[in-house]
Amino acid sequence: MATKHPTRGSARPARAAAKPAPAAKPTSAKSRAAKTAAAQAPRVARPAAPPAPRARTATPARATAPAPAPTHAPAPPAFDPTRAATAAAASAQAHADAFGHAVGQLVDALGHLTLPPEALGKLQRQYVDQATQLWNRTLEALPLPGAPGVAASDAARPAPAPLPDRRFSAPEWVQNPASAYTAQMYLLNARTMMQLADSLQGDEKTRARIRFAVQQWVDAVSPSNFLALNPEAQRKALSTNGESLTHGLQQLWHDVQQGHVSQTDESVFEVGRNVATTEGTVVFENDYLQLIEYKPLTDQVHALPMLFVPPCINKYYILDLQPANSLIRYTVAQGHRLFVVSWRNADDSIAERTWDDYIEDGVIRAIQAVQDITGRDTLNTLGFCIGGTLLATALAVLAARDEQPAASMTLLTSFLDFSDTGILDVFVDEGSVQVREMTLGAEAPGGPRLLKGSELATTFSFLRPNDLVWNYVVGNYLKGEQPPPFDLLYWNGDSTNLPGPMYCWYLRNTYLENKLKQPGALTVCGERVDLSAIQAPAYLYGSREDHIVPWKAAYGSTQVLSGDTRFVLGASGHIAGVINPPEAKKRSHWIGRTQPASADAWLAQAQEHPGSWWPDWAAWLARHAGPMVAAPRAAGSRDYPAIEPAPGRYVKQKA
Repeated sequence: MATKHPTRGSARPARAAAKPAPAAKPTSAKSRAAKTAAAQAPRVARPAAPPAPRARTATPARATAPAPAPTHAPAPPAFDPTRAATAAAASAQAHADAFGHAVGQLVDALGHLTLPPEALGKLQRQYVDQATQLWNRTLEALPLPGAPGVAASDAARPAPAPLPDRRFSAPEWVQNPASAYTAQMYLLNARTMMQLADSLQGDEKTRARIRFAVQQWVDAVSPSNFLALNPEAQRKALSTNGESLTHGLQQLWHDVQQGHVSQTDESVFEVGRNVATTEGTVVFENDYLQLIEYKPLTDQVHALPMLFVPPCINKYYILDLQPANSLIRYTVAQGHRLFVVSWRNADDSIAERTWDDYIEDGVIRAIQAVQDITGRDTLNTLGFCIGGTLLATALAVLAARDEQPAASMTLLTSFLDFSDTGILDVFVDEGSVQVREMTLGAEAPGGPRLLKGSELATTFSFLRPNDLVWNYVVGNYLKGEQPPPFDLLYWNGDSTNLPGPMYCWYLRNTYLENKLKQPGALTVCGERVDLSAIQAPAYLYGSREDHIVPWKAAYGSTQVLSGDTRFVLGASGHIAGVINPPEAKKRSHWIGRTQPASADAWLAQAQEHPGSWWPDWAAWLARHAGPMVAAPRAAGSRDYPAIEPAPGRYVKQKA
């Protein structure tokens, strides 16, 4: 019944054998095929996925033949310059209107900001007092020329204490009185500027934007970022006879050519050689993804397979950096037959694809491939970051089709309720979304375009500019130091493109309008989305210092889903909190006895546990994974033969 070879296209083969009945309510292959026939029908011809390598397992040719050309092709319509000019003018006007609306909103919001006189007066008095004290301390630290006993007093004077900021922690900053004064005066000015921003009165979003902008400016003008004001960089230049400056200029030119600031020595790493090395096989691919099946590490595996859906922003191998910190390897070692989605790095050939495409031909197609390969109607699922949002949306679409394929759902630092999006909220309003839609979306004057991975990477880096931008400007360029190799930062710089229409739909319907959590508010793949219709139990994880998905927002998923949920809070941030193997014996996590509506109420009764949250998740997952059975002897199946070894080609494509 398949119209395409299963490892290459979106059509699905018929099952070869009957399956044992699962514990959950099953949906047979036949009924699934009937219910999803419309969604799986061939679409308008699209560019093929990137070419496969020559050396690979032989696969049969595709069954679909190209459509024959019509005998009498209709003549193309005559070019109408008036109509074309009118359409271009309308598109340009829509673009200008969107930009004008965004600017108008900003100007209107700024016009309603006020600074109470009493708050301004208090800040002025505090600033003058602290600046005077700083000046007097600086004068007292200076030796007086010609004064008796200067040498003795200098010897008796205690060494100056380091400044309370790691940008100025080097001894050169306090040994030189001028540098010490410059750094301390900068810190005073920075505090005062941020206090001024906090004292503004107006709507909350505009105040947050002002604070974000002030913080960006304050971080950028730090004296440590300038060679003329950085005594540490100056001393290194003198001690190396200028070699540090030469190396710094060389690294600056290298980064200009590659288009981003180097955060690590990228030449040390190679995907498939020393990152993403867990053994596996690509068993399916289409325009959106490759599906990897990992080789079992145990003689027996749980009966129900496991599917990981990582974020399509960046690449899947954040879950498989090194054997010691690989969540993929850990899951396989726990006796699970694991499949992982490796998203394609979007190029111009799929620039017009939509959120629906990523759900139907991405996540849902991956679920169906796992079902076909394993012969199981149900499987355990995991989504990370936006991968969790994609996974939950796909399961809700399938629920609307009376299918419940998930035996369980794990969501790691994922949004379902976008009420609190943290610092990212400063980038989102009606005007900014309209600008995106008119430059990248389906209605853009020049047609749909890609959202470049470099733009996303820069945005995320400037959420923590001192750690991810200026730290490397100083080290790489002013000091001429080579950044040390660090696998996580190598992954962080390996960005991915996204189709503009897909990104614009996501931006408007989640971050701006927060419709995903509202039952029936969205239609995806022809189905009304209701997340509460997902019947699978859910394991929900949030990171306490996460600046991308605030942990309280991750906790909000407990109020959106209707099944049994377990929420666990980990220490650290968006990535470090998730990638925390038990053997490292780092950090801690919190588990609550109950799950009240309020995140603060949950935390008040939660108990802290030392170490990683992985063992707690593994124990929970085992209860939903079925009995142990013999591990498969080979990856894939007759209908899904091996395509190439993991990590595959898609993950190696650069943005």
